[in-house]
Amino acid sequence: MTADAIAPLAMEPPVPPTRAEAFAYWLKLGFISFGGPAGQIALMHEELVERRRWISEKRFLHAMNYCMLLPGPEAQQLATYIGWLMHRTWGGIVAGALFVLPSLLILIGLSWVYMAFGHLPAIAGVFYGIKPAVTALVVHAAYRVGSRALKNAWLWSIAASAFLALFALNAPFPLIVVAAGGIGFVGGRYRPEKFQIGGGHGKSSRAFGPALIDDDTPTPEHALFRWARFRVVLVSFLALWAVVLGALTLAFGWNAVLPQMGWFFTKAPLLTFGGAYAVLPYVYQGAVDHYHWLTAAQMIDGLALGETTPGPLIMIVSFVGFAGGWTHAIFGSDSLFLAGAAAATVVTFFTFLPSFFFILLGAPFIESTHGNLRLTAPLTGITAAVVGVIINLAVFFAWHVLWPRGLAGPFEWHSALIGFAAAVALFRFKAGVIPVVLASGLAGLALSLAA
Repeated sequence: MTADAIAPLAMEPPVPPTRAEAFAYWLKLGFISFGGPAGQIALMHEELVERRRWISEKRFLHAMNYCMLLPGPEAQQLATYIGWLMHRTWGGIVAGALFVLPSLLILIGLSWVYMAFGHLPAIAGVFYGIKPAVTALVVHAAYRVGSRALKNAWLWSIAASAFLALFALNAPFPLIVVAAGGIGFVGGRYRPEKFQIGGGHGKSSRAFGPALIDDDTPTPEHALFRWARFRVVLVSFLALWAVVLGALTLAFGWNAVLPQMGWFFTKAPLLTFGGAYAVLPYVYQGAVDHYHWLTAAQMIDGLALGETTPGPLIMIVSFVGFAGGWTHAIFGSDSLFLAGAAAATVVTFFTFLPSFFFILLGAPFIESTHGNLRLTAPLTGITAAVVGVIINLAVFFAWHVLWPRGLAGPFEWHSALIGFAAAVALFRFKAGVIPVVLASGLAGLALSLAA
């Protein structure tokens, strides 16, 4: 077929996918969604905007900015949003659940290996090498998100201010979100060209041909905002949350591990913003310092496991749950794997329930605002602030990896070299997450064997 024959085909809108086709895509995405939120969003953009043309770039970015505003994993929420937009509530639940389930199953297996055999020198050496690679991956994620979001000096200033507010002033992230949204609102009125979605740059979705849900496609009937539907979604989610937490409390008692995990991981996604990178300090404080479900070293190792599995990085909470259930032997010393798996499942349920809630409750309202700069400009400002949050977390990890005993202790030169090599591989040679993590783990193993 000649190029002249192919070109007209690209100008026709794609055929709407069936539920089976959508299910197959979301299942595939659940197994290949490596690289953190930046990589996952880029993967969805390439597939859904550029290749399949299920949604236009402008509508994709509008949904993404709403998800960046929400507490929780923005990539998983974006998948839920697009699934809902195409196939109603069924599509949203399937897309969001399949984004998480493969990672949960894989992490349960890896967590068992870690808890059962992590004390062995070889396993410890592998994690020694992975930790600095994790720091490099966080820095790379900040670069990838920033390269998409920071298109002008205004947005760069918001990102820098967010970083300084967290690093120097220890400001709460909700306050930073409000401030960034306020700047976006004011900027959208007086300098609207600086707060257009995408910053006024980048390729137009027209370069890929017309999309199934295009810039000017009317909002689907099921996506229109209605107060009756709003009330049904609100009551349904509150009832589901109360029934599950109540059942755990009746079965084990309020002060038992599983109900306390359910309560803590109900609050964690509600009180923190900016995805996995912003929520980790709060989870660390609660899981390590307050409840003692795991140690600080295990927490960093858990993030390393999260980096090597598909799905959102916030899946580290599944490792936290597994470690807590295993350590406290909630079903007895003979059922440690079952205890860990049950706790990981409980933690995952309560962590992601709000994500589905926010999308299914709020997306109809957000769909009514696309093209309305007064409402999209604050989201653009918030997206820029999130970049500063990610950079702050990179500094946090580098500090703990390079000076594990504090600044008064020795500097970890081996970790610094592994981290530098990982950064070069990511930035210079565009290496994938898995090769970088595996190579860093092998370097750590070699150091442990040579010691």
